[in-house]
Amino acid sequence: MAGGRPSKPPRDPARRAAFDALLAVETEGAYANLIMNRLFAERALDQRDAAFATELVAGTSRLAGTYDLILASASGRDLDRLDRPVLVLLRLGAHQLLSMRVPRHAAVGTTVELAREVAGPKITGLVNAVLRKVAVDTYAGWTNWLGRDLSPREALAVRTAHPPWIVDAYAEVLDEDELEPALLANNDPAAVTLAVRPGLADLSELLDAGAGPGRWSPFAATWHGSPSDLAAVRQGRAGVQDEGSQLVAAALGQWSPTRTELVETRPEPVEGPGPILPRPSTGSEDVSGPWLDLCAGPGGKSALLAGLAKAVGARLLAVELSRHRADLVRSAVRAFDSVDVIVADGTTPPWPNGRFERVLADVPCTGLGSLRRRPESRWRRDPAALDQLVPLQRALLGSALDAARPGGLVGYVTCSPHRRETVEVVEAVLAQRRGVTVVDAATVLSGAGLPVLPDSAVGPYLQLWPHRHQTDAMFAAYLRVG
Repeated sequence: MAGGRPSKPPRDPARRAAFDALLAVETEGAYANLIMNRLFAERALDQRDAAFATELVAGTSRLAGTYDLILASASGRDLDRLDRPVLVLLRLGAHQLLSMRVPRHAAVGTTVELAREVAGPKITGLVNAVLRKVAVDTYAGWTNWLGRDLSPREALAVRTAHPPWIVDAYAEVLDEDELEPALLANNDPAAVTLAVRPGLADLSELLDAGAGPGRWSPFAATWHGSPSDLAAVRQGRAGVQDEGSQLVAAALGQWSPTRTELVETRPEPVEGPGPILPRPSTGSEDVSGPWLDLCAGPGGKSALLAGLAKAVGARLLAVELSRHRADLVRSAVRAFDSVDVIVADGTTPPWPNGRFERVLADVPCTGLGSLRRRPESRWRRDPAALDQLVPLQRALLGSALDAARPGGLVGYVTCSPHRRETVEVVEAVLAQRRGVTVVDAATVLSGAGLPVLPDSAVGPYLQLWPHRHQTDAMFAAYLRVG
């Protein structure tokens, strides 16, 4: 049963909720974070049970590929021959045995009882036998044994629970000694980060409510607990948004061309947030023309840009191809009266060229930069996805450049460090264009009154990392038209 309440009260509500959520992820393509929120609310789990179930779901999803290798070895069978509920039960037990502080007898015993409850008594012997074999070694012991005949890169993929193609993609852009820390950072759950909407809320309101300050963004706060506990979030005056996501949007919205001209050398990296208020116009440049968010869903960056645009008298047009995601954008910007949200295809836009002062192209991507937030996603993507994504990314960047008026600034953004959808997309599009200038990302950040993060430069572009900056691995390129 993957939704609603079980037909009768479960003996262990937390583990049953985790099982149902994981089964929905496995068989229905559900997103772990969304199904967790729904199931836990429907079943009214208390705070302790909800926290335990969250770790069960997120951790099991995150390490599923390596757990499958361990389970196949322990069981001596092809896991494809197992019914999906049985595989989910075995992964759930393996996670408790190998990655949580659950005593061995409790991890095995509770999983066997859960198997009896959800699959019947016939399966309990198999679950008991396999998990007892798993329990004979630690996670490190199992992964060392599984990697004994593999190449160093393949063994690293097993040890860090990543598909080999993702390890290869990271290795292409990181030094060897930084590769494993970067992959391991994807296995650390990300903190809940909030963003105040400029002009609607002040950071002090969240801090007074018990939130902690962000590290980089002047709009950021960290929060422990449910974001809906805060009035500002319930009212749309703040929302959940990674700090890297905040920075790449705020840099586009707050950058001052006049201020940039005064920067002769690359600014030195600094820590700490800039001013909380949007940078006012100096009067020597016009940023009041309309702004465009070309791929707006789910709306976090739209809401931040909306506040920055309104501060200089500009309206924001937020565009989304999916009607469902457009509804999410409308919800995110509901507290603003200066945003128009439309359903349209950014590659065949209904607006004339040369219209917008600021354009954000936060394009669809593999999401390799947000693996710590989307634990199941690493096992759902494959490198073939890039063959569809890259042409779309190039088309959207081209459309964004067409939409910008002379002197306008375009931000090309992906939540990925993969070269094919970051640097190579930008360079391929620029090779076919004249009259477009790359503005150094550090100069844009500095000209926006934002910190220049250490070790974030890839040539003139910005690349953030969880292991370096405790943000998602956001990429940004800033391009000036004309």
